[in-house]
Amino acid sequence: MTTRPLRFITCGSVDDGKSTLIGRMLHESKCVFEDQMESLAKDSRQFGTQSGKVDFALLVDGLQAEREQGITIDVAYRFFSTPKRKFIVADTPGHEQYTRNMATGASTADLAILLVDARKGILTQTRRHARIVAMMGIRKVVLAINKMDLVGYEEATFRRITSEFEEVAAGLGIPSVMAIPLSALEGDNVVAPSGRTPWYGGLGLLGLLEGVALEEPLGSAPFRMPVQWINRPNAEFRGACGRIAQGRIRPKDPVRILPSGVETRVKEVLAWGGPQGGAEIGDSITLTFEDEVDVSRGDLLTSPEDAPQVADQFEANLIWMSEHPLVAGRPYLLKLHAKEVTATVTSIKHAVEVNTGAHGAARSLGLNEIGVVNLSLNQPVPFEPYATNRTLGSFILVDKLTFETVGAGMIQFALRRAMNIHWQALEVDRAARARLMGQKATCVWFTGLSGSGKSTLANLLDKRLHTEGKHTYILDGDNVRHGLNRDLGFTEADRVENIRRVAEVAKLMSDAGLIVLVAFISPFRSERRMARDLFPEGDFIEVFVDTPLEECERRDVKGLYAKARRGELRNFTGIDSAYEPPEHPELHLRAGESSLDSCVEAILKHLS
Repeated sequence: MTTRPLRFITCGSVDDGKSTLIGRMLHESKCVFEDQMESLAKDSRQFGTQSGKVDFALLVDGLQAEREQGITIDVAYRFFSTPKRKFIVADTPGHEQYTRNMATGASTADLAILLVDARKGILTQTRRHARIVAMMGIRKVVLAINKMDLVGYEEATFRRITSEFEEVAAGLGIPSVMAIPLSALEGDNVVAPSGRTPWYGGLGLLGLLEGVALEEPLGSAPFRMPVQWINRPNAEFRGACGRIAQGRIRPKDPVRILPSGVETRVKEVLAWGGPQGGAEIGDSITLTFEDEVDVSRGDLLTSPEDAPQVADQFEANLIWMSEHPLVAGRPYLLKLHAKEVTATVTSIKHAVEVNTGAHGAARSLGLNEIGVVNLSLNQPVPFEPYATNRTLGSFILVDKLTFETVGAGMIQFALRRAMNIHWQALEVDRAARARLMGQKATCVWFTGLSGSGKSTLANLLDKRLHTEGKHTYILDGDNVRHGLNRDLGFTEADRVENIRRVAEVAKLMSDAGLIVLVAFISPFRSERRMARDLFPEGDFIEVFVDTPLEECERRDVKGLYAKARRGELRNFTGIDSAYEPPEHPELHLRAGESSLDSCVEAILKHLS
């Protein structure tokens, strides 16, 4: 039996027989116990789709909703083995709305079994899954043409579908396609060759999987290990823990710590059994070093020779997994191996039409859509392209407010301009400039509905501060759209970019020592948090001007609410576009209940 298990996925359109095929393989490989078979027979009578006969799909479809609907929803992982090999299989859903689940299963697979219903041939979802398989770096595909019993085991049908899919695979760059005619329900060609397909001279599916040659692991490549944890049980011991992603390591070997670039030598290689003579790819170990070096979670330990790149801007393929669309400019958490940083999609270069591969212009990405994007990170990270190393080239994006995983990406390359741009250190800093003006540089960020009184309060506060000899400037939403942001509309994507630009300008003004007053609706929490993160702790004051919608409409001298109610003004906050109130503002002013003077006094008190 080979030591390394074969990890594979089954994918395809709805009701192509993926779960039935896996259940049949589990049964035929003697991995189903007698009590499980008894339970399966009972469940088949209650939930089965085979008229009372044993429904092998129920071995895999574990969720109640799956059994009731007769479909796969979640990714179901199963382990089984034969005398020749071990297997880990992921049964992935066929529905388009669960494409993200299929991509998750494909991310760690060595091989994909792509099922096709012999009656239907190559469908849209077949092409979609083939494209994701190729994008995820899977180079071996088994085309399982299932339900051959329903087409009379016709050789012509098998040859036609095989030929059509080979054209699809060639266009996607999939080098290896192995086609096999199947009837998962009847067991034809699942384990052994079937007498019903004498024209097929190949192995059964299980025999084919047992003989698949895996690509050589990156054991002979340069050493790479992301640091997952710093083990410090006492003052005398400090070790870096992680799982080797590539190469080998032994005591006395030189290593480089990225992104810092510091070099040292390995003192000990420790595992569960104690000190080791060495370790290789896949091993989970602890390393100690001969020198006192600064190493932290998220750093990458690597061979000094042929070390990977370090960059803070990338081009990447991105699969969007959230029902809320991706818009450029919004900050997310990016998790790359054990490193977590803040990232922003600076631009969506194009969307990829998953059925044809065509490139199209896009301002956003919706659920299950795929795009090529540029990413900007708040700090450099070590990486390798996904095509070279999956561990060091794959990442997820996480919403900073809900902590929902919203996207999965694969790095293609670093943007060259990122490596040529460096931060220029300035000797006169914001504190020095503010001292010269006799004040503390601060950003006061007013947020609230249109008509809530943000601009009015900002103007009154500006006057009071001016009379006290303070140096201020107002950035008002309407005024900025006459110049800096005149190219932006009011879609969600444009609003995100609107706030991003204003926040950067406010930061520059604050760096100049000014007290900056920003009066913008800024309806989304994520963008206000992005703005806050640009400033030192305590230098960003969020002022929620909380005025009831009815009062805002009553004050509306521009008639904007009335137009929005009539449908003449789209994406108007409070009517057909959401406003997300601040959860923890520094100041919560109920402008509908308090006088303007009392509101200004509250802000001045906070500033002082």
